[in-house]
Amino acid sequence: MCLGPVVHGFKIIKGEKAPENSMQFMVSIQDEHGVHQCGGFLIREDFVVTAAHCSEEKIHQILLGSHDLKGSNRKIIPIGETYKPKTYMSVKYGDDIMLIKLSPKASLSNSIKTIPLPTSEMNLNKPQTCYVAGWGKTLSNQFGVNELRVVNVSIIDPEICQSEWHYELPSNVICAGGYNTNKGFCQGDSGGPLVCEGKAVGVVSFNRALNCNYPDVPNVYTNVFRYLPWIKEILKNN
Repeated sequence: MCLGPVVHGFKIIKGEKAPENSMQFMVSIQDEHGVHQCGGFLIREDFVVTAAHCSEEKIHQILLGSHDLKGSNRKIIPIGETYKPKTYMSVKYGDDIMLIKLSPKASLSNSIKTIPLPTSEMNLNKPQTCYVAGWGKTLSNQFGVNELRVVNVSIIDPEICQSEWHYELPSNVICAGGYNTNKGFCQGDSGGPLVCEGKAVGVVSFNRALNCNYPDVPNVYTNVFRYLPWIKEILKNN
């Protein structure tokens, strides 16, 4: 789906199969037939963070506890309430973040864990390497994968990101990967985390016009830190 100059993020490009016993916070958000629609990450036993534009898909359930969408050690929990910022309109206008309540709660274990959110604003302007993971496409013209893949990406200076996109990017975003490299996300990775220093600092939001044949413009993520008060308020009320 393409909205103006942007398109939802779907698949990991130039990544590797995620190591076993890693990233147990990753979840697959699926339709009623068990087909993967978006990624997400567990922040509490009963809450997942993903992208707000994932609500435009027919989402029904959450798969936890397995890097393999067809594996045996899977836990499936129905989706309860969903929460989006009141200001969210569409992906290209920003505020592309959503909380999903699980009903019932997930039972944390060796295969199901949570990931911390940033407690303070991290210096994401300095050059550093983070990673993004997902079950999306590995090439623009292919399908998604069953086994979770991960790739390292570098943070891109906001001014460079803005200049390369040639249009006013939404506020509260982080740019990483895609630009001046052959690594990034693609369709199917939406909602997954950008992880820096062990914390989920971003949510996969969009790239450009279904093009994952990088190098291209930078990949764009929602900056989680800017939404911490909103997240905390929802968690407090639940």
